[in-house]
Amino acid sequence: MERWTLPHRERRSRREAHPVEDFLFTYYSLRPQHLEQWQPGPGIRLLGDTRELAERPGHRADGDGLVLDPALLPERLRRTAGFVHGLVAGTAARPGRFGCFGLHEWAMVYRTDRPRHDAVPLRLGSAGTDAVVESMPVSCTHHDAFRFFTPAARPLNRLQPTREDQVALEQPGCLHATMDLYKWAYKLLPATPAELLGDCFALAAEVRELDMRASPYDLTAHGYEPVRIETPEGRAEYARAQQSFAGRAAPLRVRLLDLCGQLL
Repeated sequence: MERWTLPHRERRSRREAHPVEDFLFTYYSLRPQHLEQWQPGPGIRLLGDTRELAERPGHRADGDGLVLDPALLPERLRRTAGFVHGLVAGTAARPGRFGCFGLHEWAMVYRTDRPRHDAVPLRLGSAGTDAVVESMPVSCTHHDAFRFFTPAARPLNRLQPTREDQVALEQPGCLHATMDLYKWAYKLLPATPAELLGDCFALAAEVRELDMRASPYDLTAHGYEPVRIETPEGRAEYARAQQSFAGRAAPLRVRLLDLCGQLL
């Protein structure tokens, strides 16, 4: 995990912002030191020096070893596991949609003079960005992306996602639904196996890169070539990457569902 946490700490010490990678540590709230911690998850008996883990909730002695006992975890964690199981199972059961082309990021700066990443220029300028939004259907299914749409962009979206219908709307083609697997994994700590948490984070980091490469921002100064979704070639590239990420997220959903099942 230090592949990501060490550069983040170094930037933070310099008070230097990063328009792509900071999202993984600001929008997602797990602290870097907790991402770096190892924990076994349920079903594993640890031998040797287990004093550090013994201090974490849900762990108990088992002979000369240590195990995670789901019955000892706080009730709130079981409630969280129930919600995560319902959301992830519903998402996995739906067909993926691959025709949004990342317009959610464009809708967040549509007809506004205050873009969210104001230190990074818009690749096509304000007028060009607005024209792209108006040229294609906007079909975002993810509430936590939709809630950042500008007021002018909200009516353009085919759906009006709310927190209440999140479980009914999320689908596996959505980049943000894939990134959020990391969030649901850390929401279940200290029960989440570190390998599952790390795999979800690593995939989220790749997805975030595509998310911003396909955005209206010019990130070439940061080393990111754009996915030009305003062109047919760019839209095809985006859809292919979406499908690949959906395929890679599927086994992570299975592992997350298995963890929820053990906690419930």
